[in-house]
Amino acid sequence: MMQYRSDKHGEGLSILGYGCMRFSKKGTGIDIDKTEQELMAAYRAGVNYFDTAYIYPGSEAALGEIVERNGIRDRIRIATKLPQYLIKNRASIDRYFEEELSRLRTDRIDYYLMHHLTDILQWERLKSAGILDWIAEKKQSGAVRNIGFSYHGNSDNFLKILADYDWDFCQIQYNYVDETTQAGVAGLKAAAARGIPVIIMEPLRGGKLVNRLPEQAKRIISGDARGWSPAEWGLRWLWNQPEVTVVLSGMNSLEMVEENVRTASEASAGAFTAEDDALLERVKRIIREKEKVGCTGCRYCMPCPKGVDIPGIFSCYNTMYTESKSSGRNQYLQTVALTAQPAFATQCVQCGKCELHCPQQIPIREKLKEADKALRPLPYRIGAYIFRKIMLRKNNKTNTES
Repeated sequence: MMQYRSDKHGEGLSILGYGCMRFSKKGTGIDIDKTEQELMAAYRAGVNYFDTAYIYPGSEAALGEIVERNGIRDRIRIATKLPQYLIKNRASIDRYFEEELSRLRTDRIDYYLMHHLTDILQWERLKSAGILDWIAEKKQSGAVRNIGFSYHGNSDNFLKILADYDWDFCQIQYNYVDETTQAGVAGLKAAAARGIPVIIMEPLRGGKLVNRLPEQAKRIISGDARGWSPAEWGLRWLWNQPEVTVVLSGMNSLEMVEENVRTASEASAGAFTAEDDALLERVKRIIREKEKVGCTGCRYCMPCPKGVDIPGIFSCYNTMYTESKSSGRNQYLQTVALTAQPAFATQCVQCGKCELHCPQQIPIREKLKEADKALRPLPYRIGAYIFRKIMLRKNNKTNTES
């Protein structure tokens, strides 16, 4: 039987949420018939939280069509997101929101997120555009039930955004590999301490903790007496933590729905044994063997007097070799290159303070140079420079207007 954990107002949310970014495809579009079968199978099994976004191609419209056709709107909770990166003023907030209501064929959004925040400055820009009054009006009218944000920056900026508003919920990327990156476990616990429910995205890193695990790691998992699949290990690790409210899964097969529903019916907080934790530590150790820097993300090296995001840069550098070069570089753009305050390795003045505090005794200054060279080939340097210029111009314009 599906299990539920409470939101901020005591309403039960299924611990397994349906991530609508990866709906089944047919040609270049969404396969509505197949998606309907999968989505309704999840619904009948007790899933009541469905997460989409303005920029997921065709997703909002497909979800709206399926929900309306099956008459289940009042029995589910829809989450979607304001494309904050496209917002210029109060009028544009209204325009995007009304378009989303139309796509979803509904008069309300149950859980509305500021999409893809990476820096406190983006939230400040939204406030300058009138978002606080807008939220108050929509909540009073019932057009928005809960307000939150999804996050992809570093933990410091996450904590700043978390503390700046009385949020109803938040959404973070979190899994047993990303425990100390992005918002990380520190962000998870900080949100829980404030009574803010946490929705988890990328619980399996887009399937990489299933399909792209090293063969040795797969053998360890398959040889364990538990009999859990790689996906099951990743999901159970999350549900083992009481601070986790909902785990999103982009389910695009009936088999995936069935496995995840079964896992969600059996998992519980605090159920992991010492042996379970030890197995995942072995898996992580194998994954890390491909890493270039033995950084654990402890942040003892921080703050850097010149603003270099040392653990953030090393995390991105390692991702280039544990996953792919493009994954590491894209992560770098989100978490380091496009923050309001520059955090580049080139800002290092070789003072060496970081190395005095590093428990791993990493030659940080040397590795920062190595990482910067790998993460920022010429096309990425040019792209990051252009994006930063655009972002700062937007922010300066907004600040001037306000």
